[in-house]
Amino acid sequence: MKNGKIGVGIIGVQPDRSWAAIAHIPALKALPQYEIVALSTTKRASAEESGKRYGVPFAFDNHEALVAHPDVDVVAVTVKVPHHLELVNAALNAGKHVYCEWPLGNGLDEAVRMAELARQKQARAAVGLQARSAPVFNYVRDLVAEGYVGEVLSVTLVGSGANWGPIMDTPNLYTADKKNGATLLTIPFGHTVDAMCYALGEFREVMALTARRRTRTQVAETGAIVDMTSEDQIIVGGTLKNGAVVDIHYRGGLPRGTGLLLEINGSAGDLQISGMFGHAQLADLSLQGATGQEPALQPLEVPSKYRWAPELPTVAFNVAQAYARFASDLRDGTRTCPSFDDAVQRHRLLQAIETSAATGKRVNL
Repeated sequence: MKNGKIGVGIIGVQPDRSWAAIAHIPALKALPQYEIVALSTTKRASAEESGKRYGVPFAFDNHEALVAHPDVDVVAVTVKVPHHLELVNAALNAGKHVYCEWPLGNGLDEAVRMAELARQKQARAAVGLQARSAPVFNYVRDLVAEGYVGEVLSVTLVGSGANWGPIMDTPNLYTADKKNGATLLTIPFGHTVDAMCYALGEFREVMALTARRRTRTQVAETGAIVDMTSEDQIIVGGTLKNGAVVDIHYRGGLPRGTGLLLEINGSAGDLQISGMFGHAQLADLSLQGATGQEPALQPLEVPSKYRWAPELPTVAFNVAQAYARFASDLRDGTRTCPSFDDAVQRHRLLQAIETSAATGKRVNL
């Protein structure tokens, strides 16, 4: 570490419009533990523009130079899913720690390969499942553990994907093609269910139904009609290891009704998390609860101890929360930021859902 700071090199920075630009860079700049020392894109001109725009000293037009740079301690992989395996492996083989966006791999097999390499290299490898770093989910995790709802009896989750609807903008159009691994199931569903499982426990079994009710979508900027091979309806039923019954419905687009609603019903109380749309990692979340003899849900304020990062727009705040955890893990040897092993566990759940939907059978985990 240079000057006591963790040096970060970010792969995949495009000025203004990339996920790195709107989330990772503001998050890292808000945290004194880090310094962004390098970035890379695939083009020299955009790399130099990004370097100047964000005050990053080293800008490269290839990832090989970035992962080899001696000032880079952590490589942040923020590109599209099909490129994760190549770039993560390059960083790990260069002896770097890694923070990779979710989904970790384009399917379970790739995620397993990356997790195994991280173990072989004895590297710290974090995955961007940042919804579990949101203050609301950490507070709910503690409330449940402390008995606020008593025994968890059932969980109901409804979410809208925003994408995968009748109109999609060009930057997100690649998510319409299931082969790219960035789907309604892997992104909004995956992020939100990961946070749900973090707060309540893992699944024991699932039964699922998926459907492609919209087969085409319109490109917002041009009006062109393109095929959509990604499912836009996901229904999952199941039980958690603690016996709680779970019912989930995710749908594409942004309906006029429910954006995100997670209800936890217990023997002694209830909790309800809500948001404008079904990406728990991105949405501003509200919390209500009632316990004991309280007759109705009331707003619950999340204590300040669950905020480890400075105030930022929500799109960057939860990423900053995750990076704050990662810095502590690097310093103290703890494991509080979701790891590649956590990513493999979540990929296994998604594969079980796909298997159940394809076979019509219940799948044990």
